[in-house]
Amino acid sequence: MVALLRNGTDLTMASTAPTTAATMPTEWRDFFALTKPRVMTLVIFTAICGMLAAPGAIHPVIAFTAILAIAMGAGGSAALNCWWEADIDAGMKRTMSRPLPGGRMRRDDARDFGIFLSGVSIMLMGLAVGWLAAALLLGAIIYYAVIYTMWLKPRTPQNIVIGGGAGAFPPLIGWVAVTGDITAMPILLFAIIFFWTPPHFWALALFVQSDYAKVGIPMLPVVSGEKVTRRQIMFYTLLLAPIAIAPWYIGGTGWIYGSVAVVLSALFVVLAMPVFTRMRAEVDAMTPEKTLFKFSIVYLFVLFAALVLDRVAAYQGWIA
Repeated sequence: MVALLRNGTDLTMASTAPTTAATMPTEWRDFFALTKPRVMTLVIFTAICGMLAAPGAIHPVIAFTAILAIAMGAGGSAALNCWWEADIDAGMKRTMSRPLPGGRMRRDDARDFGIFLSGVSIMLMGLAVGWLAAALLLGAIIYYAVIYTMWLKPRTPQNIVIGGGAGAFPPLIGWVAVTGDITAMPILLFAIIFFWTPPHFWALALFVQSDYAKVGIPMLPVVSGEKVTRRQIMFYTLLLAPIAIAPWYIGGTGWIYGSVAVVLSALFVVLAMPVFTRMRAEVDAMTPEKTLFKFSIVYLFVLFAALVLDRVAAYQGWIA
């Protein structure tokens, strides 16, 4: 049983019955689906970019091992998220076909799979790469699987703001895998993803808010309404822009990254403006909310790709 209050109204609802036993045979694809491959793609990409942008060199085998450990850690924490939220996923249109709510896997199997992947990833990172990187990976797993999933998400509409740190670890870990220490640059890479997460996710939440309301998750549009959410999207977009440009400002990158960051951040602000001024999100049309959500994904990929290109250009002597 989950409950949520909005404007004094009790939105208490019975959640879907827990998934304790599989009603269909489990396939390897179901275990793979637990790792949330689309999310993992972004995790792996930003980790690789952090690694390639870092000063110094790393042996290709060690680099591959570090990325493998990060991918396993991300997959393990995602599996634990699916295990914990099986009942919630069953009540939401966009998640009801996942292996657990779909009846294709026992709940305990998902939990054990998540714990196994997480444990192996930490040991692999520590033994092959370094224990600072392993500690950061452990922190990322705990942040997402415990702090965000079990504590923040069901309790506060600021879940995305505080929980954004979970997805911000990969480039930091990738950087540390190469250098062995933490400096201003990897902290800025962490901050970029941290402040990118609220406008990215709230743009999505605006057009799927009915799903969250149905299962009692206190996402900002459900608890505080669309007006507040739109204002917060604009606020965090404006915070993100100077942070994204900061690596260039402090001299950590060259003009290639700097120019890309300026242009992309300006576009982000431009696309956030109609989201800020609209009164209500439409579900089916290509709305400003959906446009901003899709652009935000492109934004992060291109921004981090520019970071690597800038580093390669400087290494090859193409730029001063």
